[in-house]
Amino acid sequence: MSVQGRVVSTALRDALAAATGRSCGYGAPPVAADKPSGNTIPYSVLYPLGGTASGPPFGDQTGDGRLLYQVTSVASTGEQAEWMADRVRSAIVGIGSKGGFATPITPAGHTVVAREIDKEEGQVVANGVYSYVSRFILHVSTPDS
Repeated sequence: MSVQGRVVSTALRDALAAATGRSCGYGAPPVAADKPSGNTIPYSVLYPLGGTASGPPFGDQTGDGRLLYQVTSVASTGEQAEWMADRVRSAIVGIGSKGGFATPITPAGHTVVAREIDKEEGQVVANGVYSYVSRFILHVSTPDS
């Protein structure tokens, strides 16, 4: 089975919302009904940016795909945007007290085997809205059924 990008993306979105305690939109700002905080600032927006998902890389039987994501943290102040970006970063690549990643990302039928920061573009402000852009890579496998 090849990597199903939507399945991985929704699992990442749900993990971000749970770990940060703030809503995360999928390609757009969250709506009022989204959990846990609706469209109240601060929130984050997840943008799947594609990747390679055609099969295990040569010599690596643990990874079937390398998926790139942008997470934009949106806030009403610069400090709040950076606070939200810190929470997002901790959720995706933070290490737990017993080793391993602090936040599980559990896409159905897939296993996230590695995570990394690709790029931190930092903070920008437009029309009084602050945002902080971060990019992450998830390495995903599809265990044999």
